[in-house]
Amino acid sequence: MATQEPSPPSSIESNKPGFPKKILGNKLEDKHLCNCCHNILRRPFQAQCGHRFCSYCFNRTVSNGPQKCNACIKEDIFEDPTSILKQGCAFPDNAVRREVENLSAVCINESCTWTGSIKEYELNHEGKCEFMIIPCPSCKERIRFSEQERHNERECPERTLNCKYCKEPFHFKNIKAHDEICPKYPMICEGCAKKKIPREKYVDHIKFCSKFRTPCRFHVVGCDMSVEKEKIHDHERAYAYEHLNLLLHYIMGMKLQLHSEKTKVAELGRRCTELEVKAGTFENVVCVLNREVERFATTMEASNRQHKLDQDKIEALSNKVRQLERTVGLKDLTVAEMEGRLREMSATTFDGVFVWRISDFAKKRQDAIAGRAPAMFSPAFYTSKYGYKMCLRIYLNGDGTGRGSHLSLFFVVMKGLSDALLKWPFNQKVTLMLLDQSNREHIIDAFRPDVTSSSFQRPVSEMNIASGCPLFCPLSKLDAKNSYIRDDTIFIKAIVDLTGL
Repeated sequence: MATQEPSPPSSIESNKPGFPKKILGNKLEDKHLCNCCHNILRRPFQAQCGHRFCSYCFNRTVSNGPQKCNACIKEDIFEDPTSILKQGCAFPDNAVRREVENLSAVCINESCTWTGSIKEYELNHEGKCEFMIIPCPSCKERIRFSEQERHNERECPERTLNCKYCKEPFHFKNIKAHDEICPKYPMICEGCAKKKIPREKYVDHIKFCSKFRTPCRFHVVGCDMSVEKEKIHDHERAYAYEHLNLLLHYIMGMKLQLHSEKTKVAELGRRCTELEVKAGTFENVVCVLNREVERFATTMEASNRQHKLDQDKIEALSNKVRQLERTVGLKDLTVAEMEGRLREMSATTFDGVFVWRISDFAKKRQDAIAGRAPAMFSPAFYTSKYGYKMCLRIYLNGDGTGRGSHLSLFFVVMKGLSDALLKWPFNQKVTLMLLDQSNREHIIDAFRPDVTSSSFQRPVSEMNIASGCPLFCPLSKLDAKNSYIRDDTIFIKAIVDLTGL
């Protein structure tokens, strides 16, 4: 018995959910709907719980791991593990697929009269309908698929055109601005009315255009008329009398001005005579001053040389001041760093016992929950002045298996100055405590180091990998009413057993 060949796969089946409900009109049945996207099934898969999903919807649902079937929960028939959706628990439902693909369909786009089966819709019409509304990629206006080419060529305000004059490309919306600067744009001469003069040649044209209007040559004496170049002589003949009057008025004005200037000249002549007398008196003084000026010039030249030397010295001193300012800045940073080290040293202990006070606990815990500062390091402490260097590391929202549920506390072996004198690996018992500030019930955990672990070998970097208690204290215990948190502060205590050191 021959088996029916499966429908050919769509090129887009792997990245599309179900078909829109509208393509079936009023003939919609619930059994044909995807339980995820709630559209008509496309390449249906049936899960072990019996519910059907589009291939795309099912794969997307289980891509992040096993999920509960929402349809089972909604119908109140959830049953573990049958209602758990995961890879490999569903199979292609070819019977329903053939049933769906043979359903009669219509196009959902307005004005389109296409009809056929869902299979034909997917293969031949979906995404190709000329009545489909799509956004223009340039201007975002919504247009019909069939009008895309016309819109791009004639209507889109963001389309690019080539100037018909200079052939340079520009956006359609900038057409007026381009016309204002286009060197090939056709201009019309205001004189001869000649058309199609390129803007780049317009200035040269009006220099020689006989029809172009230019100011009358007598504008310097008061004629304010503009005349075509070829008619300039006719204008001068026609207005010769007016020009003559203007010229006479101009000459009269010049005569008055000349008379005034002559009076001034006579007065200046008289003053010159007086000055000549004085000049004779001053000539001898000038000779003496000339000698003084020569001496002053020599002194000035020497002063200029000295000034240049002083300027060079000032520049050198300025450079030195800037260098000293940078040095002072570096010293300030060093002082600040040393102050920080001093504060750290003041909290340092040398007997293997360390109490870490953590204030602003609520804020620091919120920073840990938000991921801004998931971990905190304590100041360093020592087993003795020349002993092992250690610190604590705490995760206020937990780490690893304790993340989100426990406060995690770890012990860290650090690189110290006396490591060459110490026994390795580190093998001292470590006790970690969260102190009850009423001294009633401390939370205590202790461990002896695993000497094979890299965490307890001699450090080759600043510090080894932390080791300790990811499940040190349940966060629920901190949230309950207790004496571990007071004044928004907790105390962590570490005790390193010094036996054998």
